[in-house]
Amino acid sequence: MSKLPNQKIVILRAPSLGATRDPFDGPGAAPGLESAAQNIAERAVALRVEQDENPSNATITALRNDPTVLGFAPAMPMKLIEPLAADAAPAAAATWGVTAVGADTSPFTGAGVTVSVLDTGIDADHPAFAGVNLVTKDFTGAGSAEDDNGHGTHCAGTIFGRDLSGQRIGVAPGVQKAVIGKVLGGPNGGSSDILASAMLWAADNGAHVISMSLGMDFPGWVDELVKQNGLSIPAATSIALEGYRANVRLFEQLANLLNARASVAQTTVVVAAAGNESERNGNPAYEINVAPPAAAYGITSVAALADGASGLTVAPFSNTMATVAGPGVGVFSAWLNGGTKTISGTSMATPHVAGVAALWAEKLLAQGPLSPVLLQAKLIASGTFRPLAAATDPVDVGAGLVQAPTNAN
Repeated sequence: MSKLPNQKIVILRAPSLGATRDPFDGPGAAPGLESAAQNIAERAVALRVEQDENPSNATITALRNDPTVLGFAPAMPMKLIEPLAADAAPAAAATWGVTAVGADTSPFTGAGVTVSVLDTGIDADHPAFAGVNLVTKDFTGAGSAEDDNGHGTHCAGTIFGRDLSGQRIGVAPGVQKAVIGKVLGGPNGGSSDILASAMLWAADNGAHVISMSLGMDFPGWVDELVKQNGLSIPAATSIALEGYRANVRLFEQLANLLNARASVAQTTVVVAAAGNESERNGNPAYEINVAPPAAAYGITSVAALADGASGLTVAPFSNTMATVAGPGVGVFSAWLNGGTKTISGTSMATPHVAGVAALWAEKLLAQGPLSPVLLQAKLIASGTFRPLAAATDPVDVGAGLVQAPTNAN
């Protein structure tokens, strides 16, 4: 890893396998791989996220050789995936997104499921969240998780918001507990170390589903390296790219460890926005692959769909190579000061998918212990191309538009 002055790094650390129970020795030890998997799960439960403000070369070398260190990367700036303006949504019994994913006809509501939104915070007094137990934490230095942007409130409303003026806005309005981490905004802005800490905190607080409508700010980091460190643009780009790759690996490791803990702790799946950097209607037109952290293996990435006369179409801004897709254009939901707003983006598609994941979690929990592998598999397998326009390319939408569970499936 390239060394820069005053560079903070984020570290994933857990007890080494040698520091935990030997799976092949001692009374009651299970034989072979089953016990080894249990050992790994117990190690994953002990996982913690650390920061080092200005590590020396000797410290970095020691981290590389430390068996308790599962990964580390430079703290990289994170950014809000900015929504786009949209026309006011027509009045209806439910928003078009809730209807498109089949939540309005599903017998499941998300009851008994805990969801997490890691974003700009939440307007906790909004009537859309009446009766919900909101567990909040500020990671930005703002002093509270109160939303000063509106983005986090909008996303939360789409996942578990109660009806507003007779209109259903929430995919999973039966959710009674939500874990809200403010990871964007505030004096400290947003960074990958903040996000990693918040993901672990959300899992530790019982989140079955974590929803993240944010991305890594690669151009912003290049600009910062040029201005603050006096680097040339090629040098800054090279260093930022190295850190970018390291952060993708870090979030892959974190997602895998959250999966591994399921046998001894809470099952958690992570859903994240694919990003809005593509321009399908531009001149020249171009498409960009899913951006981190959604690009990390183990995280379900979400593309955005628009409603149209010939079926649902891929939004022109939606990045390609996503895992699944959700309604992301003209989405009506909660906003600041008890208000509402209609906006577009993969940020708006992601909470639809997170809400559907909560519905599937409710169904699967009623059948027995919940596995993250099974929950993610059911979510992805629910995807359909039936409402999509005929020319839709699977590379843009993955498995298709996710669907809420029914009693039949």
